[in-house]
Amino acid sequence: MSQTRRMLCLFLSLLLLPAGLYGQEKSGFTQLFNGKNLDGWNTTGNWIMEKDNVITLKPRPGETGWTRYKDYLTTDRQYSNFVLDLEFKFNAKGNSGVFMHVGDLKDHVKSGFEVQILDTYGKKNVGNHDCGGVIGAAAPSKNMVKPAGQWNRYIITLKDQQLQVILNDEQIIDLNISTSEIKDRPTKGYISFQDEAKRIWYRNVRIKELK
Repeated sequence: MSQTRRMLCLFLSLLLLPAGLYGQEKSGFTQLFNGKNLDGWNTTGNWIMEKDNVITLKPRPGETGWTRYKDYLTTDRQYSNFVLDLEFKFNAKGNSGVFMHVGDLKDHVKSGFEVQILDTYGKKNVGNHDCGGVIGAAAPSKNMVKPAGQWNRYIITLKDQQLQVILNDEQIIDLNISTSEIKDRPTKGYISFQDEAKRIWYRNVRIKELK
């Protein structure tokens, strides 16, 4: 094959790349899962990598509650300022959460903060414990969660103690952490997905670190 033909094939292959993948490389985002296993994460819970870069929790018999912190799915490194982009879905009565700035892996609740994931579709008056809320600190401005079984998308931006949360294309949180009820939490820490002993799915989890 001539050099010219080889270059033409390369150019055409780049044009055929999925737009999301190519844009992802240009945008500075990094996938937090490799699509094969849970390398880069720590857990003793029954988290399983499925096809299409989907991660799911399959609770084991006898597991209950949310204080089994070792069963949470937690990054092996800490983050400070970032944009976290992910999708999630749950079954009816599903419950999980996205923890950030976790400083003590023995107690995520007291050493970090949580953006709630909960089956609260259709609820009229939502509080900080409903889907999209920051537990103990801020209620979502609007109930944007979809019905059980449908994929939702969070875009969570954390920059210099300012937290913004977008759920399904609607900004629902704009919180200054330094003046909130969670102002005593670390400014850097682990990212962790909560094990509430409820079936949950995540996919397309990616991060862009901010300076």
